[in-house]
Amino acid sequence: MIRLFEFKDVDRIMEIWLEGDVNAHSFIEESYWKNNYKSVRAILPNAEVYVYEVGNEILGFIGMDADYIAGIFVAEGHQGQGIGHQLIDAMKRKKRLSLHVYEKNNGAVTFYKKEGFCIENYLTEKETGENEYLMVYNAG
Repeated sequence: MIRLFEFKDVDRIMEIWLEGDVNAHSFIEESYWKNNYKSVRAILPNAEVYVYEVGNEILGFIGMDADYIAGIFVAEGHQGQGIGHQLIDAMKRKKRLSLHVYEKNNGAVTFYKKEGFCIENYLTEKETGENEYLMVYNAG
């Protein structure tokens, strides 16, 4: 089931977030993610976040800023089961979606392409110096 984030979810969301970022971005120092932990946690209560839950266990989430996907994460051991697809699909009610993804994150780039996203721009992220794509999904 996909539902809106509730404050009681924050610890599990942050666990999935940190584990996901560290594991998916081995080309970025782990300290970068740990140093951003508090600021991400602080914005969660006011963010538009949807969680994917089975029973009482959160297995993934997607963070939105209007039509921009700020992040999508699926818990370790649950990837490849269609959870990310369902989270993206739930957001496709919007006519346009966009996101940034690191060029080196091949798995994510492939996933987004399968979901109908196209690379629209290529840039360098200032904080990490890593190259990334702006990817866009247009309905219809």
